Amino acid sequence: MKIERLFDFLEYYKNTYPQKQDALASKIDGEWVKYSITEYTDIVRDLAYGLINLGVKKGDKIASISPNAPEWNFIDMAVSSVGAIHVPIYPTISSSDYEYIFNHAEVSMVFISGKAMYNKIVDILPKTPTVSKVYSFTDCKHAPNYKEVIELGQKEPQAEKLKIIQAGIVTDELATIIYTSGTTGTMKGVMLSHNNLISNALATSPVPQLGVEHKALSFLPLCHVYERMLNYMEQYNGISIYYAENMAKIIENIQELKVDMMSTVPRLLEKVYDKIVAKGEALDGFKRKVFDWALELGFNYDIEGNNTAIYNMKLAIADKLVFSKWREAFGGNMSVMVSGGAALQTRLGRIFWAAGIPVVEGYGLTETSPVISVNTLLPGELMLGTVGVLLPEVEVKIAEDGEILSKGPNLMLGYYKEKALTEEVIVDGWFHTGDLGEIIDNKFIKITGRKKDNFKTSMGKYVAPGHIEETMKESSFIDMIVVVGENQKFAAALIVPNFEHIKDWCSKNGKEALSNEQAIDDADIKKAIKEEIAILNTRFGSHEQVKQFRLIADEWTVESGFVTAKMSIKRSVVTKAYQHLVDDIFK
Repeated sequence: MKIERLFDFLEYYKNTYPQKQDALASKIDGEWVKYSITEYTDIVRDLAYGLINLGVKKGDKIASISPNAPEWNFIDMAVSSVGAIHVPIYPTISSSDYEYIFNHAEVSMVFISGKAMYNKIVDILPKTPTVSKVYSFTDCKHAPNYKEVIELGQKEPQAEKLKIIQAGIVTDELATIIYTSGTTGTMKGVMLSHNNLISNALATSPVPQLGVEHKALSFLPLCHVYERMLNYMEQYNGISIYYAENMAKIIENIQELKVDMMSTVPRLLEKVYDKIVAKGEALDGFKRKVFDWALELGFNYDIEGNNTAIYNMKLAIADKLVFSKWREAFGGNMSVMVSGGAALQTRLGRIFWAAGIPVVEGYGLTETSPVISVNTLLPGELMLGTVGVLLPEVEVKIAEDGEILSKGPNLMLGYYKEKALTEEVIVDGWFHTGDLGEIIDNKFIKITGRKKDNFKTSMGKYVAPGHIEETMKESSFIDMIVVVGENQKFAAALIVPNFEHIKDWCSKNGKEALSNEQAIDDADIKKAIKEEIAILNTRFGSHEQVKQFRLIADEWTVESGFVTAKMSIKRSVVTKAYQHLVDDIFK
């Protein structure tokens, strides 16, 4: 069957994989609760009937605020099937942001995860007059349970009415509004059609090379288009989707389920790698030498297979002694991890490939539903340091100033209620991404920076901070970093150290354990970080080198407002919060 509306994925799934017993699953009270494709489709059908009985009409805006869970999918599919517009919202934003979105989108109904979320929005409900009802996925005495909508649909089925409504929904109509502030803090409602998301899901479906017998772990927010689109793609392929309990239990869930794939962001891979290295550095004698030898070997791995026979022999030994344990840590079945949202360190991607854990990096934006390009597992479609090859029917060209322009079936309808802003970013059909890049071998897209992030020193030299930051993060001492220096004589950096690594380093160097605040003032730690930066600085021209830095004891998190949900640093927020440190550097 042809998939033209989002809810068509569900019918396709049921027709193609009717035997599927774990289409969706999440852990409740220590047990994985699974939904078969039959249960999934029945719940969505009854929810749709219930929404019709509640008076939901085509074009109504219905919001959901929830961590990843099967219920999120139930709402998503039911809303789309009655022609309403799904407005998924992050569970971690401020109450004032909820107020803005509810009013700007004119949301009529909200589905929330439970009591804690109700407490976050209760004070703003009197200020959001369009919201007529709030339903909860779990028990919440102030909000009816969403199962009441299901039960209403079961009592009063609306099969014929639903069929008529669905017949009137066309593929290019608005399906969802996704509010994104990005790294600038300016909130915009990105309008995506059914076709935008469907085209992306179908175009990426060959990437994992997995099917009905495989499992995926989902932990990135479904309210972000990246994970949401991948969920559609996984359902199209018949891949079971298991939702991680929380960020802290991702590795535990991977090992328990032995999943075959997952989407991720570089931040998670960096943290996993740092933990692996920390364990290796704790080894003594011969074992430590073997670990270091394996790492060095992995960093020289050629993913295109152009490794010598001697190298392959050494790698087989390293695999048996070291890398096989890495695969065990990832459950033993991990066939592919899809990385997006930020740049992946080339050496990190290389060593994961050497360890037999393929990582493919892609690129896109919310406005492009989201994928523009992606590396794949196919011969000739993978190059580390790039974000891969264009999806079918997606076009890219590089503007004179180096900006990446794109168009295709994945390009948004526009920004909701922002015609002028839409016309500013879509010119003659080409979307101006704001990213700088180049095309390698007429095939691979390489991101070289963010247009608005580049700055000029007082010496007239341009600096692209993104590339410098990713390079500096190769140091085990550096967790997060922002390069500064606009209109100054040199480039400098604000650094959040990797305090876990510092703890291990102190132990090995006979220093007592230090608090974060003590660590950033410790002369030995400052010296060690300075030496690491000096080594990495050799990769840059003199005007790009980090001449000074200041250490920060705070954590930059989504909750603290310093990073986006996809773990991109909000550069302007960071520099504003630590302006006193920037002033101190350049005084």
